[in-house]
Amino acid sequence: MTMAPSVSYSITVRLEVSQQGRAVSDITREVEQAGGVVTALDVTPGQHGKLRIDVTCAATDTAHAESLVAVMTAIPDVAVHKVSDRTFLLHLGGKIEMSSKVPLRNRDDLSMAYTPGVARVSLALAAKPEDARRLTIKRNTVAVVTDGSAVLGLGNVGPYAALPVMEGKAALFKRFADIDAWPLCLDTQDIDEIVRTVAAIAPGFGGINLEDISAPRCFEVERRLRDMLDIPVFHDDQHGTAIAVLAVIVFRQTMMLSLMEKRVITLTQTVALLRHEREEENGADGKGENIV
Repeated sequence: MTMAPSVSYSITVRLEVSQQGRAVSDITREVEQAGGVVTALDVTPGQHGKLRIDVTCAATDTAHAESLVAVMTAIPDVAVHKVSDRTFLLHLGGKIEMSSKVPLRNRDDLSMAYTPGVARVSLALAAKPEDARRLTIKRNTVAVVTDGSAVLGLGNVGPYAALPVMEGKAALFKRFADIDAWPLCLDTQDIDEIVRTVAAIAPGFGGINLEDISAPRCFEVERRLRDMLDIPVFHDDQHGTAIAVLAVIVFRQTMMLSLMEKRVITLTQTVALLRHEREEENGADGKGENIV
């Protein structure tokens, strides 16, 4: 099965061409003929009678993207200056950040947000720890925890390779639920050490999201943490998959019920119309034959 070009493998190629001739049309034609899709074409004046063209195109995979660059390089009077992978550009410096919810404009703000004013809040929480959900980030913060042992379909690639995936999950939490999530990529695949580490950092979070930990280890990690902690422990690959499957089933059943209701309504309307026509034929007394 041939894969269609995807934005996941999109590149931007900076070219320099002569102002004369048909370079722009040649570039788009060659890319399309090579199976790529041109999604953007930005033309700006260059130097010495040249044009600078940034061609953005989608490919099916990395090898295909490289072949598209080769196709453009082979066009007469076209010089390739730079090739940028748009997915890698998006990840430069990471995809998430921490920002303050309160302004720090002057000494007064700083004195309340940090020392010495914050000490009063600390003493209050020492006396009544359950107020942490009210006075700290705890109630709206989730730890996205992985050991990098089963990342996407890549397998056991380790914590560093897992980090951009966990960043993406944290970004989804924020975008779709306005929950502040933070990736915790652990450099251990020992069950006891994972459980101890997560339990130790749990006071700063309102929930734990276990992500991409290989089976069957993931089930023991989840079970032990659920027994130990007083906050929700969500196993993405188990609970998340179950929720998604259930949502599909419910949606399907809802659509089927809706379709059945429409059929019943249509049938009822048809019977009523036939009955009306039969009564018209047999007179206004309504003693026509039954319609089955």
